[in-house]
Amino acid sequence: MRRTGPGILIVAAVLGIAADFGVDSALTAAGRATFTPAITLPILLVLLGALAVLLAVPVRRAVRGGQPTDPFRAVRTAVLAKASSIVGAAVAGFAGGLAVFLLTRPTSPSVGSLTAIIATAVSGAILVAAALVAEHMCTIPKDDDDEQPGSTGAGPDT
Repeated sequence: MRRTGPGILIVAAVLGIAADFGVDSALTAAGRATFTPAITLPILLVLLGALAVLLAVPVRRAVRGGQPTDPFRAVRTAVLAKASSIVGAAVAGFAGGLAVFLLTRPTSPSVGSLTAIIATAVSGAILVAAALVAEHMCTIPKDDDDEQPGSTGAGPDT
């Protein structure tokens, strides 16, 4: 499994911006209120980031200590971290799209909704950072008997 690159995170953020801008435009055109994230969303995003790091700590300790590591646990934790980073980027983009939409309107948004939007964007960025740290902590060093890509598996004499 390859680590999460910046390209996929940028794509997720751009898709989040576009999705929210489209949703809010459709809601406004229908005469309905725009979407405002609940104040519990930033709290949950930060807790998810903390959970990903906490699950990665035992894997990191086992790798650093030279102890045998359960590869399934490491992979599960790395997949959680990878998914969390993509979700964090999408949510941060979604909140960014909402902020762009509200700030480009002729009326100024209320302070309460703008605070929830900024908190959601910041917590999405915190989730991305925590998930990338957790993903890095789940890196297991290659064994000596692992083959390199493109090698034939024969010795150096052939």
